[in-house]
Amino acid sequence: MLRHCCLLLVILCLLGDLLPVAAQDTTATTANKGGYLIVRHINVTGNKKTRTSIILRELNVVPGDTIYLNNLAETLEENRKQLLNTSLFLNVTANVVNWEGEEADITFDVWERWYTIAVPVLKLADRNFNQWWVEKKHSLSRVNIGLKGTQGNLTGRNDALYAAIQFGYTQRIVFQYSVPYIDKKYQHGLGILFSYSRNREVNDSTSFNKQLFFRQDDFVRQVYNIGLTYSYRPGINTRHQATLTYNYEEVADSVLLINPNYLGDGRKRAQFLDLVYRVTYTQADSWQYPLRGIHLLGEIGKRGFAGLNDVNDVHIRINAAKYWQLYAKTYFALGLRSQAKFGAQQPYINRQALGYSDDYLRGLEYYVIDGTSFAILKSTLRQEVLSTRFRLPIVPKKFSAVPLRIFVKAYGDTGYSYSKFPGNGTLNNQMLYTGGVGLDIVSFYDTCLRIEYSVNQLGQKGLFLHTSIDM
Repeated sequence: MLRHCCLLLVILCLLGDLLPVAAQDTTATTANKGGYLIVRHINVTGNKKTRTSIILRELNVVPGDTIYLNNLAETLEENRKQLLNTSLFLNVTANVVNWEGEEADITFDVWERWYTIAVPVLKLADRNFNQWWVEKKHSLSRVNIGLKGTQGNLTGRNDALYAAIQFGYTQRIVFQYSVPYIDKKYQHGLGILFSYSRNREVNDSTSFNKQLFFRQDDFVRQVYNIGLTYSYRPGINTRHQATLTYNYEEVADSVLLINPNYLGDGRKRAQFLDLVYRVTYTQADSWQYPLRGIHLLGEIGKRGFAGLNDVNDVHIRINAAKYWQLYAKTYFALGLRSQAKFGAQQPYINRQALGYSDDYLRGLEYYVIDGTSFAILKSTLRQEVLSTRFRLPIVPKKFSAVPLRIFVKAYGDTGYSYSKFPGNGTLNNQMLYTGGVGLDIVSFYDTCLRIEYSVNQLGQKGLFLHTSIDM
């Protein structure tokens, strides 16, 4: 009960801090009654592939709107950044033109990205770089290779087609297509997914918060996933999403000899339906590497129903992050990641908590803390030390300018993972603490390299590398 109260308190504090800001913004806009302009037309230039209607969908200003001059620069910049957040464009400029009396046109000039990308797959089988480099002795047998291709903005509607074929540690084939809008009001979207994978090695159990693996020459595990996604986006910042996925997993008999509860009840095969509803709200200067704004995610899911229920649970997830600018080029972020899963008796494959995906504490990358519920609170202080651009040779001029930003940072994390059956997990059911300093290098196509030196509550220190934002 105490854990749930603390979690609720943190969420309320975050949300409580957000609501007054929204009220103040509305009041300020109403109060600015100096000079104004009336938007006559909105023009879009530079879009050879992207449909103009898709671009206009992202704007919070329409012809006929009145914009007070005190808010004009802020309005243009807000809409410019929103177009960049679509990940459709390398750059966007916004200008007021044809000003006549109180009326004027607004023009957005966009630089479209390369939308067709085919690159080799070079991916580690392990959870992070450090686990592969240190614990697995940077074994090349744990590297996946292959080819993946993305055709973004396929029909000019910000739809994306993705396919990949992979060999090595995991043999995998993936096909995915998503279209954000299928209706004339640009609110409803659909997506489909198919994937198949097989392995000669499987993470069959956990001991003392370390993953254990079983390997043999023949394939010991195969997985099928078929999914359908429906999305609803009534405005710019809020998105609703419902996903229904059919899952099938089968393992070799030898896996069951090691861990009969791997798929639950000593079964060799498991199939189940997974229904998830998720709502997200993002209002930030950048959706890829935010420095100012907020991000909220709420999710509820039911795993196992309609007779396909070899795995069965109900889960709730809440993620929240708030980003502040404290001073010039100085930023602070506070983030919460949490999950509650109802159904304590779960097979091994459904007990992943801390240490998996993005649900980890910086400094505990070598460990996993299995369980059904968890919460992580992360705080980061950043200082920008470099912001520049450089040009790549040979590449066409439009795409040759590469932005580069470097931030130094200090951070601290705390977390807790609950398991009714912790076994010999010494990190389960106790408060965990980590902290450290590092560098974030942010560049082209939303890439981010994080170099972090962390220490955990066990007194262990280490240098860790990541390629995604930390909250």
